[in-house]
Amino acid sequence: MTETATFAGGCFWCVEAALKELEGVQSATSGYCGGHVDDPGYREVCRETTGHAEAVQVEYDPDRISYADLLEVFFTIHTPTTKDREGPDVGSQYRSAIYYHNEEQRDLAANYVQAMEDSGGYGDPMVTELVAIERFWVAEEYHQDYFEKKPADAYCRMHAQPKLKKVRERFAELVGSQRT
Repeated sequence: MTETATFAGGCFWCVEAALKELEGVQSATSGYCGGHVDDPGYREVCRETTGHAEAVQVEYDPDRISYADLLEVFFTIHTPTTKDREGPDVGSQYRSAIYYHNEEQRDLAANYVQAMEDSGGYGDPMVTELVAIERFWVAEEYHQDYFEKKPADAYCRMHAQPKLKKVRERFAELVGSQRT
C-alpha cells in the first residue's frame, strides 16, 4: 500500500533530496502546487505569476514510515517561520506549505503546527500554509533528482548537503540503510 504526501518548503531540490533519504519513501518528485495556472513552467513560477509553490510529492509506505515522521523531518529541513523565503531563496514560490491529501493528514499537520506554536519550538510564529491539494504539476525533467545528478553544484553543496546531513544525524533510525 502506498500513500501520498506533498510538501513545499523552499527549493524543491533540497526538500526532495532530504525526503528521499528516508526508509519507506518510495519516490519523491519535484513539482508545483497551489497555483491558478495549468501546467506551469519553472520560469513562470519564478516570476510569481502563477501562484504556485515549488513542492515535492512523496509516495511512501505507511507500514515503514508514518506521516507524522514525514512531518517531523519536513519541519526540521526548512524554516517554517519565514514567509516566502527559505535561506537565500525569496519569493512566494518558496513558501512553507503542506498540501494535504485527506482529513487525517490535515489534522496531523494542524496538530503538529499547534504543538510547535504552543511550545515556542521555533521562537517565531509559524507561517506554514495547510491547503487541500488540488493538483500537483510535475516539474521539468532537469529538476528531478537534481541533487543526485549534481552533488557538486554550488547551490547543492551550500543548501542541500547540510539538510541531508541534518536528516542523517537527527533521524538516523528513519534513514534507509542504503543511503547512510
